[in-house]
Amino acid sequence: MSLTAGFALCGSFCTIDRVLRVMERMEKEGWELIPIVSDPLATMDTRFGASRDILDEITHICGRPPMTTLQEAEPIGPKAMMDVLIIAPCTGSTLARLAQGLSNTPVTLAAKSQLRVERPVVLAVSSNDALAGSAPNIAALLNRKHYYFVPMRQDAPRSKPRSLVAVMENIPETAKEAVGGRQIQPILL
Repeated sequence: MSLTAGFALCGSFCTIDRVLRVMERMEKEGWELIPIVSDPLATMDTRFGASRDILDEITHICGRPPMTTLQEAEPIGPKAMMDVLIIAPCTGSTLARLAQGLSNTPVTLAAKSQLRVERPVVLAVSSNDALAGSAPNIAALLNRKHYYFVPMRQDAPRSKPRSLVAVMENIPETAKEAVGGRQIQPILL
């Protein structure tokens, strides 16, 4: 069965390379990928790479340029463009917007549009404050229909005791389960 996944990337820049490797794997496994990027990822160069280089690599992997505007993301749901929307990495800022129902970025509007037609949204958390300021937002989204989480763990408990990062390699399996209406377990590793 061929599945179409929206793949929305946010600005947790230190995890982008791992996410790109997962996108490559999914494309090789036959997924059709529709890329979407957050404003910071589309515009900011960091010590983890230049924005233009990241956008070029996403375009190469997916065979199309990423959506970067609200106008491009809005028709996702009404046009039934994807079986599942994956947000990876999903930052604390994006978690907060989703939990509050804000759709003021290409990524959060893509989620709103996907949810509008009751299709799954998979979140691969990457946040240094996931066990602090972002914890209430994670809890809120765990209790909402059509949100599914990639299994996650503390990535550096001694130096960053409140940080959680999804096991990005589990994205494809989580997405397949979400399409079937199931949350992969365990969520916390």
